[in-house]
Amino acid sequence: MFDIILFTPQIPPNTGNIIRLCANTGARLHLVKPLGFSLDEKSCRRAGLDYHEMARVQQHDNLDACLDVLGMSINTQRLFAITKFGTQIVHDTTFVAGDVFLFGAETTGLPDSIHAALGDHQKLSLPMLPANRSLNLSNAVSVTLYEAWRQTGFQTPEAQEIS
Repeated sequence: MFDIILFTPQIPPNTGNIIRLCANTGARLHLVKPLGFSLDEKSCRRAGLDYHEMARVQQHDNLDACLDVLGMSINTQRLFAITKFGTQIVHDTTFVAGDVFLFGAETTGLPDSIHAALGDHQKLSLPMLPANRSLNLSNAVSVTLYEAWRQTGFQTPEAQEIS
């Protein structure tokens, strides 16, 4: 399937929506600390993160630890950062099962150090009107994940394991 990485997410309802998205698509979600909220049971219920138990969610102390778990480095060919600085549009990219999508924090995006480590081919953008700043994080993840999933024939993780 696909892996979604949220780099230091700050807004609980956005992460809640993404957890629900991952539960319903089979994608795995990786949260890179520090988080702007708690994932304890009470906080999850209050923030609408009630799909947490139905999704595969891992927390990581930093991006390197996350990438280690995924068996890749920052400049791995199939790691894509979704950013307004992208040089290619998400919909013009061919995706394959196992691709990894990296999203920055809602208020700050990805740090310059991560942008500098990524190749131009790894930076993808979503089309939007030029005068606007950005899409909501959970919307950007949804658009990207569904495009990648569409391209792979909406295969489920179980179907990929069998084939």
